[in-house]
Amino acid sequence: MPIAFPGDAAISCSCQSKPVAQLAREVGLFSEEVEPYGRSRAKIRLDVLKRMEKQPDGKYVVVTGITSTPLGEGKRTTTLGLAQALGALLNINAFACVQEPSPGSCFGAMGIAVGGGYSQIIPLEEVSLQPSGQNELISAASRVVMDTIKAHAYYETKLSEKALFDLLVPLREGQRSVSPAQLSRLKKLGIEKSDPLTFTGTEIRRFVRLDIDSETTTDSGSLENEIMAILSLSSSEEEMQQRLAKTVVATNKSGDPVTTEDLNVSGPLAMVLKDALKPVLMQTVEGTPVFLHTSPLDDIAHGSPSILADKIALKMVGSKGFVVTESGHGADVGLEKFFNIKCRYSGLQPDVVVMVATVRTLKMHGGAPPVQAGLPLPKEYSQENLEQLERGCCHLRRQVENAQAFGLPVIVAVNKFSSDTDAELELVCGQARQAGAFDAVQYTNWSEGGAGALALAEAVQRAAKLPGSFRFLYDSQIPAADKLRTVAQKMYGAKDIELSPKAKEKLALYTKQGFGNLPVCIAKTHLSLSNDPMMKGAPTNFVLPITDIKANAGAGFLCCLTDSTNTEMDDPMWPCFHGNNLYHDSK
Repeated sequence: MPIAFPGDAAISCSCQSKPVAQLAREVGLFSEEVEPYGRSRAKIRLDVLKRMEKQPDGKYVVVTGITSTPLGEGKRTTTLGLAQALGALLNINAFACVQEPSPGSCFGAMGIAVGGGYSQIIPLEEVSLQPSGQNELISAASRVVMDTIKAHAYYETKLSEKALFDLLVPLREGQRSVSPAQLSRLKKLGIEKSDPLTFTGTEIRRFVRLDIDSETTTDSGSLENEIMAILSLSSSEEEMQQRLAKTVVATNKSGDPVTTEDLNVSGPLAMVLKDALKPVLMQTVEGTPVFLHTSPLDDIAHGSPSILADKIALKMVGSKGFVVTESGHGADVGLEKFFNIKCRYSGLQPDVVVMVATVRTLKMHGGAPPVQAGLPLPKEYSQENLEQLERGCCHLRRQVENAQAFGLPVIVAVNKFSSDTDAELELVCGQARQAGAFDAVQYTNWSEGGAGALALAEAVQRAAKLPGSFRFLYDSQIPAADKLRTVAQKMYGAKDIELSPKAKEKLALYTKQGFGNLPVCIAKTHLSLSNDPMMKGAPTNFVLPITDIKANAGAGFLCCLTDSTNTEMDDPMWPCFHGNNLYHDSK
């Protein structure tokens, strides 16, 4: 008979969190570096990086997974549980870094989005239901850009060039001067002047008229997603402003990119977003510190917590400490982007990869019926079937190879469920080791907290002692089509890629505009190695269709869309909040 465990909310309510000021002191922060955000949260000022710049970094561990069922397999819970085991049980300085829950994710089929059971962030109601203001600031920044585009389009048709010039470079106390953003625009136009009084009529016309092609203007949703990615990939306020300035929001009628700097709003955007650049400090049920910061999407962005959160945490734990961070979805999608995009820009090199796997997911890859969110698991998942499980392990072997392609030791972490048998668990661990994993470890931190991940933590310690040989999958200087082909063939098992006429046209345009050296971010389904979410196991001999490409120049990558088959997997998920009341009637 399975043991009944309390719900996540009940566990959260039963745990007393430390005041955030106490937590900050314990991890070595000064009071002036901490901005309390309620009793249990604080935003951390970026000054701490300058203070600790000579401090050696700790060990850097990234948690990924195999291609999971729509229910998820506990990757974030594993991230938190591993940090708990390292910090609370082994008494090693340890930090977890995870994404902030995005709006709408908190009550999905996978739970509260901040761990679960005895490996979750507390208090639940603050982290899940009370935003830190990050998304609101991003929405405000997006509105500034969209309103400015509309204003330019309107006034360029209503005003003369002289009147536009007076609006853009107003006379103040008898003087006219251009802003830094306007100076950059002038240089881009080839106008090597800074005194507005010396501009010729032709130069004024070129300066004031953006001539935006209204058909190319970005939409607010895409802009917000790119701004979130910019926050996640920036290492300082200065870098954030530089990235914001490069953000392309439209194309003019000559085919040239129009940026926020051309709109003269990159400076105001940086002011709006300055507070959103600060990581949020919280804690697990066992008091282990956690940074929550940014939530870039896993498909059209890189899907991992911010560079700043990881960098600050690595300084704070010291040379003998560990930082456990997460990547989105499986190794083919999230881990590839973590390395080729995030690590390329951060300069950080992880020491160990932890890959989460479950028996039930591998049964699915071996032919068990598809899992649907909100519905009970089919009976095949609770019955021992070693033949089916072994067939599904072809997927585990492929994902281990994917992670090994970056030159790091890989530990397969088998998340143990109550329905798993010893024979099934031993089979998965054996298959993982045969695939070349450094080790394969069973763990139960959902039900036991850090104690349930102790063996996993000890394996991570051993793997972190190995000499590093980290490498990227591709050189950023090769043509974008070759980058796409490399990822599709080496990560997904595709035979080749196929660019649509639209994608070819966009690629030629972006290469001409100087964006060809950017890394690629392929947006495909996370439910399969292929672009068809119903194709399980380790498919081969398929062609990956690239249907469209967008240059996220500010974030620093080319977003490449694939033709993913629509299935019932796209149906809405049944929410999981039922029975998870925080407060009960005491009468």
